[in-house]
Amino acid sequence: MNSLIKKIGVPRLIIALFLIGLILVAVYLKIPLSSLITDILVRFGMNAILVLAMIPAVQSGIGLNFNLPLGIVFGLIGALISIEFKLSGFFGFIVSILIAVPLAAIAGYFYGKMLNRIKGQEMTVGTYIGFSVVSLMCIFWLVAPFKSPELIWAYGGNGLRVTVSLESSMAHVLNNFWSFKIGNVKIPTGLLLFFALCAFIVWIYSKSKKGLTMKVAGSNANFALSNGIDVDKERVWGTVISTVLAAIGIIVYSQAFGFLQLYNAPLYAAMPAVAAILIGGASLHRAKIIHVIIGTLLFQSLLVVALPVINVLSEGSMSEVIRTIVSNGIILYALTRPGGDTA
Repeated sequence: MNSLIKKIGVPRLIIALFLIGLILVAVYLKIPLSSLITDILVRFGMNAILVLAMIPAVQSGIGLNFNLPLGIVFGLIGALISIEFKLSGFFGFIVSILIAVPLAAIAGYFYGKMLNRIKGQEMTVGTYIGFSVVSLMCIFWLVAPFKSPELIWAYGGNGLRVTVSLESSMAHVLNNFWSFKIGNVKIPTGLLLFFALCAFIVWIYSKSKKGLTMKVAGSNANFALSNGIDVDKERVWGTVISTVLAAIGIIVYSQAFGFLQLYNAPLYAAMPAVAAILIGGASLHRAKIIHVIIGTLLFQSLLVVALPVINVLSEGSMSEVIRTIVSNGIILYALTRPGGDTA
């Protein structure tokens, strides 16, 4: 039994059992199970790429990327430019990504260079850099030269809205692509396929010569240096990939959500992603695609099922409280384990 528990991991076992219990309670309370499953699939697809962005950061040796907002703000800029030029559907979605990726890559390059100067403090510094970037962008959203009525405040106001609707541009383009129903459960095929594509690309890269070099540099810097590997260069490259995935991830998230959230919305975006990959079995020095899939599925399933159940039982809204307790509690537990391992 101890061997099985160790293999599964205590956090995953506790959350899985808690999730099963919540599902039984939801059935007892007559909460439609089909809608819960649909919501789980959608939330998995819209959050998975943001969690996937943690893999290159961990593999390159910079640890968990708490500065995910750096990539997120450039993803938002890409989407805003697409809306400004009245692009819609898949074309608008693709253009948003094409604009966001080079901007995120440049920002990730300079951020990676900075991390090489503060080795050992990447996660702490990354958190505060993320807060600083979000605060700086709050000024940018007010002075950005956008003119579209969908973006700026109504009645001749200045600056961008706090929440920008994507209804007339690219809302749900992936969710509705090849979607179908099994009973009352709607399968967001395009959303899941896009994540599968991104995960496949990351997996292929991690198996390539370049990817293996990056993993060696991240796992054992001294061994990498003795074999002629430029550790600093690999750390920068991992940071660039992580930042680019964050930019793509927020565009996917926003089209599934139906809105762009500006100003302080990206402030704590890294926390759920970090919690999810740690739940999946990753550590500060080891992360795989399977950790992303398991962690995101467990974390999002827990939120989807727990929130309506607790709201019904408590006759009120505690969704934000529960989300904060779960995500921060898992992060705290994982980071206090020996070596950062959750298993």
